[in-house]
Amino acid sequence: MKYLVGIILIGIGFVIIWKSDWLMENIGRIEWAEAHLGYDGGTRLFYKLIGIVVIIGAFLLMSGGLLSGVKGIFTPNSPYQTEQPQSEGL
Repeated sequence: MKYLVGIILIGIGFVIIWKSDWLMENIGRIEWAEAHLGYDGGTRLFYKLIGIVVIIGAFLLMSGGLLSGVKGIFTPNSPYQTEQPQSEGL
């Protein structure tokens, strides 16, 4: 199931990158992207970055890296946390 979802997300990310100009014409410009990512093209770059993030997320989902990373961040006593040294007393 995760491979099917991953392939679908890769397709969605590809379409977002491919049709970024169409998205800009139909959704409109994003003022933050225009101000921070470049003049007259920041919105297109922003849409392409969103597409790349979707594709990378899909590959992480398919490989299992996304779920293990989320578990590692949000699970208490995970092996990714360093143990704090306990003091002998004051």
